Amino acid sequence: MDHLETGRHGEALAERYFRQKGWTILERNIRVRGGELDLVALDGDELVVVEVRTRSIGKILPAEETVGPRKMKVLVRSGRILVETRGWVGPWRIDLLGINLDADGRARYHHLPDITSGKIAS
Repeated sequence: MDHLETGRHGEALAERYFRQKGWTILERNIRVRGGELDLVALDGDELVVVEVRTRSIGKILPAEETVGPRKMKVLVRSGRILVETRGWVGPWRIDLLGINLDADGRARYHHLPDITSGKIAS
């Protein structure tokens, strides 16, 4: 798979992963001024913007370690724009889902909730 195909495959896997957790998927691949959001969902009554990172085996870093300060800034700004334009007034957060594909195509998931809080998930 090329880079774009891997990304699309990862987003489909992410949607299925969160649906199985009972989340409601609202939108995928939302373009806002200055960025794109992979997935927007509801986890209970909380709006969640999900950044999906998918990597195949052999990459230097696992998927969940590929979001740097620049991308984080874009995610926060894009999330705020989404919340404002949709008129969302409840709680919201940004999660990261790292998907690492083994040589046989099997996916390993690493979900990091609320990546802007500075807290380490248990």
